[in-house]
Amino acid sequence: MSHGGRATQSDKRRLRREFLAVRNRLTADDVRETAVALARRALELPEVTHARTVAAYVSVGTEPGTIALLDALRARGVRVLLPVLLPDDDLDWGEYGGEGSLARVRHGGRMELWEPSGPRLGPDAVTGADVVLLPGLAVDGRGLRLGRGGGSYDRVLARLERAGARPALVVLLYDAEVVARVPEEAHDRPVDAVVTPSGVRRFRRGGRA
Repeated sequence: MSHGGRATQSDKRRLRREFLAVRNRLTADDVRETAVALARRALELPEVTHARTVAAYVSVGTEPGTIALLDALRARGVRVLLPVLLPDDDLDWGEYGGEGSLARVRHGGRMELWEPSGPRLGPDAVTGADVVLLPGLAVDGRGLRLGRGGGSYDRVLARLERAGARPALVVLLYDAEVVARVPEEAHDRPVDAVVTPSGVRRFRRGGRA
């Protein structure tokens, strides 16, 4: 890796620490209130309104809350896919059947995640989604997302590209996490929109508005 590449990774690590420190100061009430607003904003997106299948995720800790959104999508008859973290950090998928369909899974000593307990659909299941909701820590004015650094969603985006799939890519964040610029690496791909509790911002990706 070049020195520039090392610098970019170092910058990303520093930014991740900063954004996580801010999130860690949020209260349970903060998370609950913003989750309701986030769901309302996301459900207003035309791409989400017309979606038959949405690939999403279950928020943990002080991440922007997603359960309200998942339940609202399911109530609309939308098929909701949720990720299952594999040992190599790739993602399999399962279907969301309500909070009772989730199991808390510990992945080594690293993290605990809520994952679907039903049948596994395979990593390629995401290529059939109309919308893919992405976790992140920040997004910049170009639509470039700062993830947590595990690379799982980089693999998802690469899989979509290989399959020629073009779902709407949407990242869910807090208002202060929309920033001027995040460090960019060659594999980074822009999203179509960011949804925060106060509104939606769209970006251009491959000629799309």
